[in-house]
Amino acid sequence: MRRLAARGAAGDAGEVAAPAADSSDSAQGRSPSSWRLIDLCAVWDAGVYLPSAAWNGASSGVARRRLNEAERLSSVREAQLKRLKVTRPRVLGSRERGRVPRMARQPPPPWVHAAFLLCLLSLGGAIEIPMDPSIQNELTQPPTITKQSVKDHIVDPRDNILIECEAKGNPAPSFHWTRNSRFFNIAKDPRVSMRRRSGTLVIDFRSGGRPEEYEGEYQCFARNKFGTALSNRIRLQVSKSPLWPKENLDPVVVQEGAPLTLQCNPPPGLPSPVIFWMSSSMEPITQDKRVSQGHNGDLYFSNVMLQDMQTDYSCNARFHFTHTIQQKNPFTLKVLTNHPYNDSSLRNHPDMYSARGVAERTPSFMYPQGTASSQMVLRGMDLLLECIASGVPTPDIAWYKKGGDLPSDKAKFENFNKALRITNVSEEDSGEYFCLASNKMGSIRHTISVRVKAAPYWLDEPKNLILAPGEDGRLVCRANGNPKPTVQWMVNGEPLQSAPPNPNREVAGDTIIFRDTQISSRAVYQCNTSNEHGYLLANAFVSVLDVPPRMLSPRNQLIRVILYNRTRLDCPFFGSPIPTLRWFKNGQGSNLDGGNYHVYENGSLEIKMIRKEDQGIYTCVATNILGKAENQVRLEVKDPTRIYRMPEDQVAKRGTTVQLECRVKHDPSLKLTVSWLKDDEPLYIGNRMKKEDDSLTIFGVAERDQGSYTCVASTELDQDLAKAYLTVLGRPDRPRDLELTDLAERSVRLTWIPGDDNNSPITDYVVQFEEDQFQPGVWHDHSKYPGSVNSAVLRLSPYVNYQFRVIAVNEVGSSHPSLPSERYRTSGAPPESNPGDVKGEGTRKNNMEITWTPMNATSAFGPNLRYIVKWRRRETREAWNNVTVWGSRYVVGQTPVYVPYEIRVQAENDFGKGPEPESVIGYSGEDYPRAAPTEVKVRVMNSTAISLQWNRVYPDTVQGQLREYRAYYWRESSLLKNLWVSQKRQQASFPGDRLRGVVSRLFPYSNYKLEMVVVNGRGDGPRSETKEFTTPEGVPSAPRRFRVRQPNLETINLEWDHPEHPNGIMTGYTLKYVAFNGTKVGKQIVENFSPNQTKFTVQRTDPVSRYRFTLSARTQVGSGEAVTEESPAPPNEATPTAAYTNNQADIATQGWFIGLMCAIALLVLILLIVCFIKRSRGGKYPVREKKDVPLGPEDPKEEDGSFDYSDEDNKPLQGSQTSLDGTIKQQESDDSLVDYGEGGEGQFNEDGSFIGQYTVKKDKEETEGNESSEATSPVNAIYSLA
Repeated sequence: MRRLAARGAAGDAGEVAAPAADSSDSAQGRSPSSWRLIDLCAVWDAGVYLPSAAWNGASSGVARRRLNEAERLSSVREAQLKRLKVTRPRVLGSRERGRVPRMARQPPPPWVHAAFLLCLLSLGGAIEIPMDPSIQNELTQPPTITKQSVKDHIVDPRDNILIECEAKGNPAPSFHWTRNSRFFNIAKDPRVSMRRRSGTLVIDFRSGGRPEEYEGEYQCFARNKFGTALSNRIRLQVSKSPLWPKENLDPVVVQEGAPLTLQCNPPPGLPSPVIFWMSSSMEPITQDKRVSQGHNGDLYFSNVMLQDMQTDYSCNARFHFTHTIQQKNPFTLKVLTNHPYNDSSLRNHPDMYSARGVAERTPSFMYPQGTASSQMVLRGMDLLLECIASGVPTPDIAWYKKGGDLPSDKAKFENFNKALRITNVSEEDSGEYFCLASNKMGSIRHTISVRVKAAPYWLDEPKNLILAPGEDGRLVCRANGNPKPTVQWMVNGEPLQSAPPNPNREVAGDTIIFRDTQISSRAVYQCNTSNEHGYLLANAFVSVLDVPPRMLSPRNQLIRVILYNRTRLDCPFFGSPIPTLRWFKNGQGSNLDGGNYHVYENGSLEIKMIRKEDQGIYTCVATNILGKAENQVRLEVKDPTRIYRMPEDQVAKRGTTVQLECRVKHDPSLKLTVSWLKDDEPLYIGNRMKKEDDSLTIFGVAERDQGSYTCVASTELDQDLAKAYLTVLGRPDRPRDLELTDLAERSVRLTWIPGDDNNSPITDYVVQFEEDQFQPGVWHDHSKYPGSVNSAVLRLSPYVNYQFRVIAVNEVGSSHPSLPSERYRTSGAPPESNPGDVKGEGTRKNNMEITWTPMNATSAFGPNLRYIVKWRRRETREAWNNVTVWGSRYVVGQTPVYVPYEIRVQAENDFGKGPEPESVIGYSGEDYPRAAPTEVKVRVMNSTAISLQWNRVYPDTVQGQLREYRAYYWRESSLLKNLWVSQKRQQASFPGDRLRGVVSRLFPYSNYKLEMVVVNGRGDGPRSETKEFTTPEGVPSAPRRFRVRQPNLETINLEWDHPEHPNGIMTGYTLKYVAFNGTKVGKQIVENFSPNQTKFTVQRTDPVSRYRFTLSARTQVGSGEAVTEESPAPPNEATPTAAYTNNQADIATQGWFIGLMCAIALLVLILLIVCFIKRSRGGKYPVREKKDVPLGPEDPKEEDGSFDYSDEDNKPLQGSQTSLDGTIKQQESDDSLVDYGEGGEGQFNEDGSFIGQYTVKKDKEETEGNESSEATSPVNAIYSLA
């Protein structure tokens, strides 16, 4: 378990409940009021105030440069120190006014001098205008160029010319242009217009005119009453794509192996065209190390081959603006060769040139010429050096720099290493480069001296300067280049020397210093720095503002912060001179500063550690000489968010369930959000995961679930993190790279590389094998080894073509099998064992089938495995019969009935026989028994069970193995008149040689018949004489559907139905009931009813107590099974279920409900009468085609294809089905409880009480669905007569 001490940024600085106007700043990582942060120099110079966070970064970035200027400004330092002693109420607040004299009285430490000099260098940019649109629109501002065309402006002659110039200012500036340094009068030229509210020029040629007439140098001037801003000097040129001059080119004749240059010489275009070579059929020329295009557009052949004249060569120029391609007349080559046949097979010859008779030559340069050259490149551009050499074989080109390595981050090779390109060149890239061309004949090199020059580039570009009246500042224009550029200052577009003098302005080279500026000092200054390679022009205005204080943030903000955190209250403001800001709490007390409070120079109030008592209303007041403004911030302190029960590291098996707890305590007024990360990425909650407020549950953990889980509890203000690691124990990865070594006749060494154990150590390795003769594709376990080994010697069987694989096992499970090893076949041998499980059994009365388990591939030991089967009658000493079998069974025919045989099965292959087998005793087939049990005696034990006794049969009459004695019995009739019974035959088995048994689960009060047989492996023998017996009367089953209803608080109605199984003549019902209230139980009351009574009403004596009723039915034997119900609970205690039951009871007693039920019953009765009449008219209906099987010959209902439906009383019950022998099959199970062995009677009481208890319930199941309901049974007539 690991805890991360992380808190959100909102907890540090608080949350501002304000409009989202500052959201863009926040998104960029800045404080909403970051423009108000102050530079360190504001401590030392009362006239300097830097409210921009960006200025802080800029000031630190040029610290070294400022220190270098300390000597130049030492004279200014003394004057500034004097000014620091002077109190200026219009700029400094009371706090600052108090500090300045103290600083003047004490000698400053040495670092103060350096800091002060830095402040002098930061006089530019004293005030920055906030981005608030309302302030931007209100304040006056000199013009600023915002958009302009590029310096070299090339236009398409087919389009109108557009020269852009956009500027901003307040008031909006006006525009005018110069062309070639002279005023350009737009009004005189109808083709030229200027866009509205813009200085962009549009020259329209739709009505005619030549664009070339407007080429020249243009400059834009944007002017308002506070100054004039200038654009760059824009050189306008019209794109040109001249035609290729007509020329007739003679065929170029060249000797094979000689160098060749095909010159392109494209027409000059503006801009320069893109050159590429193609054939006259517009197919590109294939270029390689031997044939390539140079940077100048020429096509160079290092050496010409015969196949080069298979095509012609045409130079193409593509012009950018017109999107046109011009093609030069093609060159045709004629190659003179000593080998006139262009055999393509020679192209891949290792020495192609010698094979074609071309003489080999040392390299020489085709471009550039000679051994040395020089090249000049401007800083920031790309340097392209090129060396193209001839020679046979084609030379290779390599590049080097003298005295150092090539700049790997900027250098790249082009054109098959013939060109070196260095991007974004700087002064460090100057020096000597040389290219080395070499082949097997020799090498040559060319040195290129590279000089890097530079057009002017900015070191310090002038920035707009905004000051308050009386403040100081400066403009710096510093640039570098090679050669060193010159600097020229202008003001409002005019040279500074010719501008009116300004006593508050001082020019010192590349710096203009302003002191005690006034409103009249507003102007736009231009700095133009130039050398022979180019120029830079920058505009920077000086604006002097006089603005009273104003607040920039929304009023009455709400800031919520977390207890014990550090926070800062921002109060963005603006004014000129820069106002002084003070803070007050709850509208009273002195200015907040010191102790737990710290006020920054930009006015922000920091509370170092928030406490509960810091909650309240804070007021910030900004003051300057023009007035004051104030704003309020309400601070609320919230409790921190804490995870007090963190998730713990867990180790889980694959497929189990894991729960990670994360219980959080937070401020109830803040909305809590709990999220989860996995491996520091947002966790996707799939269907295997369940996220709750205080936990994360992962069901069926898989290997991919392993990793770190981070609970993130966050509110709007803060968050807390807790991390735990889940380790998943998975099945190991499969072993790999199986290798067989140490190959021997009966062994081999198997080696493997273990796979990843997936966090659970490997405990075992299982080696499996597969053979391709007996069971190809089936793998068998061979051996098992501990998880600490990765090599094992395997014992092998003869004549097996082995293939092995390995399975790794750990606590979680088994890996996937490894990929199979290579195969290894062992040599053959005679079998060392014989087949097992040899048996001899008869399938007919005159045969014996001999079977055995065939031997597998590892026990065959050789090809053509077969079995020698031998047999003879036991104890006869006759000769052995034998036969050779390739399968796993053999049938011996013409055998006597059930006689023993000696049997032997021996294995044999092409290498020999197996060992001599042992004899096994088998028997020939059985025949049906010839005799039945005699002296069968039946004794009735109770109403549901009888005991049987018989004499055993003689062994020679069994004609096989005695399996069991079996009793067949069936219910002939019931002692209750007119009660239909099922006569389905049932059986009871008595395994082994027994003399007695018990038959149970009989129906009471019924007539039964019984027969017995002997059973062997062939089947039943003849049946004994039929015995008849009668079961006595028993106790009835429980009354059905016992219902308790309470229509009111005075009475309780009881209703029930007759028992499903009366088991005798019903004599009545016994009802026992007792009142109870909680643990108090009243006196039990007993009521006896006649057998035909099924209703009873109880008068309540206590409206609060409940009643418990127990009802049972009686026969002459006694009371049967009882059923118990309770009355509903009183209304004030009733559960929803009881209330529902009472409502149902109330509905059942309503008159409308009773009438509805009677009407439905009447309609059903009418339908039954109509159906009965229709059926009676038909008499007999042919149904043979509707029966699934033909009726048996003993079926009493079959009369010439008809079935008589008139005898309704003798119909089988619904839910039963008629068997083929005419008996009724019950749908329930008819299993009998059978007494096994001589001691079987010990399982029952002497009076059979256990059987009686058991059979009451079973009898109910037996007759369920086989007998009609009591409402329609003839037994009900007996009940009504009783």
